[in-house]
Amino acid sequence: MVKQHSPRFLQLVAEAKSRIRECSVEEIRQRIDAGERLVLIDVREESEYAAGHAVGAIHLSKGVIERDIESKFPDPHTPLVLYCGGGYRSALAADNLQKMGYTNVVSLAGGWRAWVQAGLPVEHGSAPANLHG
Repeated sequence: MVKQHSPRFLQLVAEAKSRIRECSVEEIRQRIDAGERLVLIDVREESEYAAGHAVGAIHLSKGVIERDIESKFPDPHTPLVLYCGGGYRSALAADNLQKMGYTNVVSLAGGWRAWVQAGLPVEHGSAPANLHG
């Protein structure tokens, strides 16, 4: 079920999207297939992450990502791919990370729903993992 968002929230997201880079699931698939070392970050809530997430994704919810990103990834040039349920929260988080000096951050257009629809690998549970190494 797709959530109906309020007009002010959608305006905030539109403004953030005007300042960030979004990429499609296909672009991410190509980058992974090419062997690019990138970090998938799931910014959804813990319960959403535990119910299912992209294989290799780590969990840093939108509520804590700005607080914790520097301790997890101190290099501001680390390739970060953020996703949420549909691409709204990840756009807001990407915007904030850019304001913090992160230069290689993108938001996954369509988020988790697009990932699943594309048939990309998923896993369940809350064991943290990442594609960074």
